[in-house]
Amino acid sequence: MRRRRAGRTRGQSLVEFALIFPLFFTLFLGIIEFAFAFNAILAVNFASRNAALAAAEAGTNVGGDCVVLQSIEDDITAPADTSRISKIEIYRAKSNGDDYLPAEITRFTRTGSLTCTMPDGSSVTVPYTRTLNAYPEANRCNILAGCGGTHTTIDHIGIRIFYTHTYVTPLQTFVGTGSGFTFERSNVMRMEPIL
Repeated sequence: MRRRRAGRTRGQSLVEFALIFPLFFTLFLGIIEFAFAFNAILAVNFASRNAALAAAEAGTNVGGDCVVLQSIEDDITAPADTSRISKIEIYRAKSNGDDYLPAEITRFTRTGSLTCTMPDGSSVTVPYTRTLNAYPEANRCNILAGCGGTHTTIDHIGIRIFYTHTYVTPLQTFVGTGSGFTFERSNVMRMEPIL
């Protein structure tokens, strides 16, 4: 009798384990995937903040956009991947961070390559193409008294990064969702003034 009960108990435990294991494994993969996604969000936010600071310091200098792009390329490191950036926008913002209307945006998409001269005279090539140039370096205002027109004071400059996170783990096969998700992060800084 006892042997029969012990065998049934072992069989019951095996069945319970077989029922619970897929749920446990999916939860485990979800935790790992969340860690990768959260790392990507933090990396993109950090890169956006540093790039906004670089843009604020570059001011109207020729090559300022390349400083921004190179800063983003340097700041997004593994496990996040710069090849997952779809586009970057450099835009004029209000002091609260909202877009200035009408929109003044310079947009770079991650296609081709762009070679430009940095403010220090060196040359750099970044994997972007300028697709919109409605806020070029020369149109930015970093003069305390303003630059005329709608630039009555120093501009606030924003950097917006669009990033596509693709699943790193095989979680999508268990939950049946798409291949990932796209998000954006932006930061705004007040340009450094010239008195």
